[in-house]
Amino acid sequence: MPEKKTFAILLTVTALLILSALTLLYVVPYYGLEAIHDDLPWIAGGVFGVLGGGLVLVLGLLIVVTMLGRDVPFSRKLRSFAVKGLLPLLVVVGRLIGLKREDVQHAFVAVNNELVLAQCRNGRPPRSVLLLMPHCLQDQDCEVKITHRVENCKRCGKCPIKGLLELAEQYRVDLAVATGGTIARRIVLEKRPDLIIAVACERDLTSGIQDTTPLPVYGIFNERPFGPCLNTRVALDRVESLLREITSLNAKRETP
Repeated sequence: MPEKKTFAILLTVTALLILSALTLLYVVPYYGLEAIHDDLPWIAGGVFGVLGGGLVLVLGLLIVVTMLGRDVPFSRKLRSFAVKGLLPLLVVVGRLIGLKREDVQHAFVAVNNELVLAQCRNGRPPRSVLLLMPHCLQDQDCEVKITHRVENCKRCGKCPIKGLLELAEQYRVDLAVATGGTIARRIVLEKRPDLIIAVACERDLTSGIQDTTPLPVYGIFNERPFGPCLNTRVALDRVESLLREITSLNAKRETP
């Protein structure tokens, strides 16, 4: 998967840059520390060594999850670290090595999804799931208001909402449509799901994942054949595949 390789490269370059910075921070004042006390260089070396080792461990665990899709110790805290603190740094590193912001965002969401699925597969599968969709999926000429009650949809089939409603009914999950981040956050607070499956563009999806941490969000980018925010699409087969897997995981957990 290209996104996984991109993320692994970004993590490796980031680790090398930070380790280089830590080395410089240690080497530059080395002789000054020695002048204060003979043992200070060794103490400073130990501190920087622990910081560097911790960094390598954390980024190494992220690479393992990224490439193998397996859960690792402290995966929830690891995901929170990746979501909250790592994305802005990866965007900067990506620019340094010639990657577009969108490439970094795709890699970030792909790895976030691996972390979320690893937790579901090896931990406790989510009982309640919320399908959170953007309003731009609705056909632009449709006059039916579905942002507060998606059940108002007439199911004419001109947009993906009909298929999403059918999936929500089939797999007994909640479906909501939001016009922006504020409404999306309010829906999440009202529903309080164990897992969100969110569809959006790069900017909204990455910011939404960051805003809802530590609540797990599986992100799917929308398709924009007519440009941004106009009659967008979503791969329904991908949504169904994910719902099917979650249903299977819950069934296995309930089997004595």
